[in-house]
Amino acid sequence: MKPTDIKNPDYFHKVVDCQWACPAHTPVPEYIRLIAEKRYSDAYMINWHSNVFPGILGRTCDRPCEPACRRGRVEEEPVAICRLKRVAADYKSDIKDRLPSVPEKKNGKHIALVGAGPASLTVARDLLPLGYEITLFEKDHLSGGAMRTQIPRFRLPSEVLEEELHYILDMGINCRFGEEITSMKALLDEGFDAIFVGTGAPLGKTLKLPGFEEAKSNIHTGIEWLANVAFEHISSIGKKVIVLGGGNTAMDCCRTSKRLGGEQVTVTVRSGFDEMKASPWEIEDAINEDIPIVNFHVPKRYILENGRLSGMEFEKVKKEYDSDGRRLLTPTGEDPVIIPCDDVLCAIGQENSFPWIEKDLGIEFDQWELPILNKSTFQSTNERVFFGGDSALGPDNIITAVAHGHDAALSIHLTCQNKDINDRPSPITNLSSQKMGIHQWSYDNDISNNVRYAVPHAQKEKTLNDLNLEVELGFDEQLAFNETMRCLNCDVQTVFTDKLCIECDACVDICPTDCITFTNNSDEQSLRGNLLAPAPNQDQDIYVSDCLETGRIMAKNEDLCLHCGLCAERCPTSAWDMQKYLFNTAKAEHACQN
Repeated sequence: MKPTDIKNPDYFHKVVDCQWACPAHTPVPEYIRLIAEKRYSDAYMINWHSNVFPGILGRTCDRPCEPACRRGRVEEEPVAICRLKRVAADYKSDIKDRLPSVPEKKNGKHIALVGAGPASLTVARDLLPLGYEITLFEKDHLSGGAMRTQIPRFRLPSEVLEEELHYILDMGINCRFGEEITSMKALLDEGFDAIFVGTGAPLGKTLKLPGFEEAKSNIHTGIEWLANVAFEHISSIGKKVIVLGGGNTAMDCCRTSKRLGGEQVTVTVRSGFDEMKASPWEIEDAINEDIPIVNFHVPKRYILENGRLSGMEFEKVKKEYDSDGRRLLTPTGEDPVIIPCDDVLCAIGQENSFPWIEKDLGIEFDQWELPILNKSTFQSTNERVFFGGDSALGPDNIITAVAHGHDAALSIHLTCQNKDINDRPSPITNLSSQKMGIHQWSYDNDISNNVRYAVPHAQKEKTLNDLNLEVELGFDEQLAFNETMRCLNCDVQTVFTDKLCIECDACVDICPTDCITFTNNSDEQSLRGNLLAPAPNQDQDIYVSDCLETGRIMAKNEDLCLHCGLCAERCPTSAWDMQKYLFNTAKAEHACQN
């Protein structure tokens, strides 16, 4: 193998697994260390610059960072990254004076945003400080999109939502609430320099089975029903409720039903528990509220009694695989299952809808009616129109929408400055030694076992009777500190200088995971198999040195490394050093403004 090019910005970024897994690439270990120092406002601002909504996401994020966490190499549970993000939001001071200023003199460019969800608001946040005029169109009378309409207040309190939305709204957006865009052509004709579409995936799917027409007044689309609850159009539901679906929306529907009067709430899922799309913690919260989740039940019909919905019939199925390895759900042959109900909530998926975009505007769509986009720039086939969030690539999550917003804002800025939209600035990186003495470091490098700390919850008896009472209470400062100490500081990299190495193998002897090997060079596949600890995970690289004095090379399995620094502490020549790698994605503000 060729020596590793550690100057490639993505090399060490990829090794910071949590940051790499985050769609917005938030510098996770950096803000966790700041929380440990009780520098909550600093930690909040690091989050705010990348993920925009730290308090919201600290409660609602899908947490793609946590399965990637290196703490999972030595323990069952990762660091509670998401809940620590909330700590920064809960304990920060007033940060309004730290927000970017917006110039009074504008740059002459006017951008339209359609939809007031996380993607659109991210675009606004990135472009307003650069002097753009922003007009926001939102059909509802309030901003937030799915953050407001699909996430119940017992998960996301109104005050947290409003605070973080207004950090952006108060920067000077021209907000046109209650104004639904019905024609893209008309919007283009208004002369906006660019238009960003962040309308989400607004259509919920309804299950039309025998009996649907007669019972449809008691059959509700999950996301629409949650929106009606959020806007206080609905305040009750029947005593017996069936929720169809196994995603996060289904979990929000069943938990909300409990608070609106549902005494017997049942979630039914076609697949097994292991295939449910809901986040594990969402499922856990539903189960803790005594909501049964019944799997391998396929709905067959709505049952009517005296012309009114009284139940649903389900067929029990089992999982099998065909000769090609494809999963099949086959009937067990058991008698149908009847579940009584007064109301049914369908949480079985969402779809995009663009009836307001005329077909003759040069905006092309694929077979799933999603816009055809450059997935790096989020520009459509009409160079003035950009998409982001669920409206771009289909239903996903808040943090992905934020990432889309950053990329789209950069694209809009480059377009408006008559720059090449594909010539994007490099990420902002910094690699700095953490050495304080010969073998002392400016970070904590304890790798001892430290079980994940449980977050306190409000009393179930109270929360089930109050739609607005937050269930999770969050960490207090001591619990937060204890949890920060579980972070392995995977952004502090092991940097090897081959010219200083005397090949004493001291680093090999002390490594707790056997991730370092001195061996003869070979092709990558052979090398991966010949390491002291083989490296079968092709998604993570091997750190390979240049040729040493003996002709051997140093090869380190990055997938196993815990960044503990023991190799650097033991090394007699300082061939190993611990260097913090700070990576920030480039945003619109970093683009050339000639």
